[in-house]
Amino acid sequence: MSFSIPQRCARQLLRAPVQRSSLPLFLTPAFSPARAQCFSTTSPMQSRVGANAITFPSEVSLSFVDLPKPMTRTRGKDIPTHAAKITGPRGALSVDLPTFVNIKWDETGRKATVSVQDPEIPHQRAMWGTIRALLQNNVLGVSEGHVCVLSLVGVGYRASIEPQATTVASTFPGQQFVSLKVGFSHPVELGIPEGIQASTPQPTKILLESANKKLVTEFATKIRDWRRPEPYKGKGIFLNGEKIQLKAKKIK
Repeated sequence: MSFSIPQRCARQLLRAPVQRSSLPLFLTPAFSPARAQCFSTTSPMQSRVGANAITFPSEVSLSFVDLPKPMTRTRGKDIPTHAAKITGPRGALSVDLPTFVNIKWDETGRKATVSVQDPEIPHQRAMWGTIRALLQNNVLGVSEGHVCVLSLVGVGYRASIEPQATTVASTFPGQQFVSLKVGFSHPVELGIPEGIQASTPQPTKILLESANKKLVTEFATKIRDWRRPEPYKGKGIFLNGEKIQLKAKKIK
C-alpha cells in the first residue's frame, strides 16, 4: 500500500522546524543533516613536490638572465624580472621566474632547490610546484629530449613527412609538413613547428621529438584533433599508447 503527501502539506513540513522524534521513519533520511562521504581512510596531505631538489647532469648547465622591463605598466600582476636558462646538448630553454621564487644552486652537488617567500600564500604555494616541474621538464628536454608517438588506426589511415605542402604556406625556411590521410576527401597538411623533429618509422606511426615538452605535446594534440579515437570501431589517432574502452553498437 502506497500513499503520497499533498504538495501544500509537504511545503509546510519543509518550512516548519523539524523534530526527528515526530517524523515518520521513512522521512528521517530526507531531513537528516548531510554528511560528507569520505572515500579514503588516510588524512589529506598537500604535495611537497616543490621542495624536492632537481639533479642536473654533467652536460647541463644553469644560468640566470635579466628580463627586459615591460614598456607598459600593469597593476596587480607579478612581472618576472629574471629567468632561469638551462643549456644542454639538445638546446637551451628558459623559464621566467616570479619575484617570489628563489632558486638555490649547489655547484658541487649539481642540484637546484626551489623555494618561495611565503608558502602559506596559496598562489605562491601553487607556483612553487609549477616552477619546479617546468625546470625539471627542461632539464630532461635539453639532456634526453621529449618524445610523442602517434598511432593511426583505421582502414587506409597513413601519414608521411613532406618537404612541401599545397594547402599550407611555410613559416620559416626548410620547414617540413605532416601529411595525414585519415578518411577525408583531401589530405590534411600541418606545418611542423621549429624545434620539433618528425619522422614516420611506419606509415601508421608518427614520431615527434623535441627538447620543449610543451611544444611537442601541443603539436601532437593538434594532430590528434583531426581524428580523435571513437569508441564504437576503435578508429582514430592515438597518442602515446592511448587506450579507450569500446562501446556496444546501438542495435534498433
